[in-house]
Amino acid sequence: MKRFFYLLLIVLFVFWTEPLWQKPIRNAIPESVNEMFVSVKEFAHHMVDNHFYIDQVRDQISSPNSGILDPGKKPEQKPVEKPELTLPSEQAFSLGNIELGDTKDKVDELYGEAMRESRNEYGLDWFTYHENYHNFMMVAYDDEEIVRGLFTNQDLLSTQYPFSMADTKEAVNDTLGEPEELIDYERFIYQVNSQGEYDIYQIDGSYVTLFYDIHEDDRLTAVLLIDADLESTKDVLYTPSSQALRKGFEYQLFDLTNATRINYDLPILEWDEAVSETARKHSTDMAENQYFGHTNLQNQTFSDRMLADQISFTQAGENLAYGQFNSIFAHLGLMNSAGHRGNILHDGFTKLGIGVDFNESNQPFYTENFFTN
Repeated sequence: MKRFFYLLLIVLFVFWTEPLWQKPIRNAIPESVNEMFVSVKEFAHHMVDNHFYIDQVRDQISSPNSGILDPGKKPEQKPVEKPELTLPSEQAFSLGNIELGDTKDKVDELYGEAMRESRNEYGLDWFTYHENYHNFMMVAYDDEEIVRGLFTNQDLLSTQYPFSMADTKEAVNDTLGEPEELIDYERFIYQVNSQGEYDIYQIDGSYVTLFYDIHEDDRLTAVLLIDADLESTKDVLYTPSSQALRKGFEYQLFDLTNATRINYDLPILEWDEAVSETARKHSTDMAENQYFGHTNLQNQTFSDRMLADQISFTQAGENLAYGQFNSIFAHLGLMNSAGHRGNILHDGFTKLGIGVDFNESNQPFYTENFFTN
């Protein structure tokens, strides 16, 4: 009974004297621990810039149960061998030993079953091949299963010309000459305005688009090959929108992001359908209400929209793009923008949701929401 009485006195003493010791003790706790008690809603509004990322929590929490990757530790990845590249035999360029005009049987023999099929702006599908996003390649076939389109953003280029993926725009231009300034379609003429981020050439009955990384000395970073006959089938600048094209652009942008992260030895992001719906609603809102920005007409930031959709996160970021013909141009344009590139290559993000929609002119709006929870 005495023990209980003394224990009660101690508890009452601690309670009565709380104002005297609480503040000094709290001040003695490291700031990083104190800040863990800030609500997610409050924390979301402490960002420097809404279109960049919320990064403080990653730096402050390192417990194994926090759900945040330690930026100093990368998950072990099974080594994947790069195919031995050979010079193309029929065309000036090949990607992963595949040339325009090859058959689907040849691709399947070399790379097995495609990881994904998704609609592109030519009315065909991109067939995506990779091994955990290594040796990443996209291939488009016509109705007779002949290769009419090829793309890679990895070191799979082989060419009869004396340059490679390690070379610069200057070296490419010295070899191939001046790129195209105009592309003459049957019903319209397109003026190329790449601002130096890519060049387009007509070579061997194909359009060759060479993309450069302005943050890495304008080095060649990706190659797109499209059969000239396929390109000429376009009778409008922007392909009429459809649900299939929307989904195709979303999945292509997701795959392109992971294929780029692998190039930098970063973990693969997981697709998140819930945040994709949040992103999709923002793309629809921008398309329907004719604006482009991270803050919507109700003054909500991307963090507000995520929280309103009950998506919890400890860090998050948003990338936007508008008006690009497809996800390839959108992704590589984002990589040439420092803040958006920072989101794509952020080593602390674990999930990604993407939403696309189109305005009345069929111009696509792209929204990427990166986060960790």
